[in-house]
Amino acid sequence: MNTSHHPAADDSSPEDSSPTDASPSIRLDQFMKVAGLVGTGGQAKMLIQDGEVMVNDTIEKRRRRQLKNGDVVVFDGEEFLVEFGED
Repeated sequence: MNTSHHPAADDSSPEDSSPTDASPSIRLDQFMKVAGLVGTGGQAKMLIQDGEVMVNDTIEKRRRRQLKNGDVVVFDGEEFLVEFGED
């Protein structure tokens, strides 16, 4: 998934990009694993299904919820901002 980005070669305008195909995203359960909030996907699944995770101030029970830049995940009293690095 590592791709180089050459700004000079990118002639698309912001109006041309659609959030479904241009914006990076990650599933909630994957985010919890990558961020080190849980050790396994099974743990993430159980915590999400039990209503112990919030996304953007709303309890989220879908482990496959797609997170995008700027989403805020709250777990165990801590907030985690979803940010994708520029490649």
